[in-house]
Amino acid sequence: MHIEIAPLRRLVSAIFSAAGCDRAESDRIALYLSNANLAGHDSHGVIRVPRYVEYLRAGKVKAGQGLTVVTENDVLAVLDGNFGFGQTVGPLAVRHGIDKAAANGVALIALRHAGHLGRIGEWAEMAAAEGLVSVHFVNVAGSLLVAPFGGTSRRLSTAPFAAGVPVAGKPPMILDFATSVVAEGKALVAMNGGKPLPEGSLIGPDGKPTTDPVALYGVVAPGTSPNPRNGPGAIRAMGEHKGSGLALLCELLAGALTGSGCAGPGERSVANGMLSLYMSPAFFGSGDAFAGEVAGYIDFFKSANPVDPDGEVLIPGEPERQRRTARERDGVPLTDDAWQAILGAARGVGLGQEETDALLADAVK
Repeated sequence: MHIEIAPLRRLVSAIFSAAGCDRAESDRIALYLSNANLAGHDSHGVIRVPRYVEYLRAGKVKAGQGLTVVTENDVLAVLDGNFGFGQTVGPLAVRHGIDKAAANGVALIALRHAGHLGRIGEWAEMAAAEGLVSVHFVNVAGSLLVAPFGGTSRRLSTAPFAAGVPVAGKPPMILDFATSVVAEGKALVAMNGGKPLPEGSLIGPDGKPTTDPVALYGVVAPGTSPNPRNGPGAIRAMGEHKGSGLALLCELLAGALTGSGCAGPGERSVANGMLSLYMSPAFFGSGDAFAGEVAGYIDFFKSANPVDPDGEVLIPGEPERQRRTARERDGVPLTDDAWQAILGAARGVGLGQEETDALLADAVK
């Protein structure tokens, strides 16, 4: 099924308002989750709603939190998200970095103890819209999901990496990926009857690659949400030893250096850490030269002969923009299992059928 974006946002916002968030925060959660769906990153979209509600109830994420400044100077800040929703503390931390870089040319922002920050490319886009280059290293404390190259045991989080470069007169170049073969949310989508996982995404304890999400979640009892802690296997690191090394770097920079904590060992509170670097081209003395070189090189990059004669060479960020155009027109695709889980979350926070129906008027295409 396809769900129109406006009623989908209304429903998600209403769920979090009923769960205890104020209206502004509920709207932000709905906006950023649905933005991920529009970009085609369904793993970071509204499929997360039931889990967010569970985390809120369990106290793993807290409503209404702001940032606490741990230490700060003109170009650096260490910020504590106080386990607030990533859709609240994330943009606050990014704004902190944007303002510092605009004033001083560069900024380094360490964010610790944030709730799930969602699609990290969103924050690179936010910086690029202000004319800034940005680089983001992210990890998830307390989330052992990924096996390192050469291993079968979980030792890493999915450890996302993102970067953004503004392009004069055009949309920015946005590079955004998990350092695992797939994000955990893509396994969740597959577990809920959505798009199957690519070959070799997961690895079993016997060392054999698999695409079966049960390797990550175990057998899920009826009426319960899939828990990625329960499976005997792991997600594989992308790019063999190269992706595994980048994931380790994300753990050390976003987890250890920020003070948020690495993925393990031992029991840890689930939280995102993010180390972000913001750079203003104007302060590099390159200004127009930078803009011209970027635009010219991207044109050169895209002029490569495509493998498919009817295709084209795309830069990072273009597939997301193409999907956004299609999904704004056609609606957000959701499997029946995912949709029912969201409706179940609505019932669980006390939204009645009449209220839900009113919120979803003409939602399904």
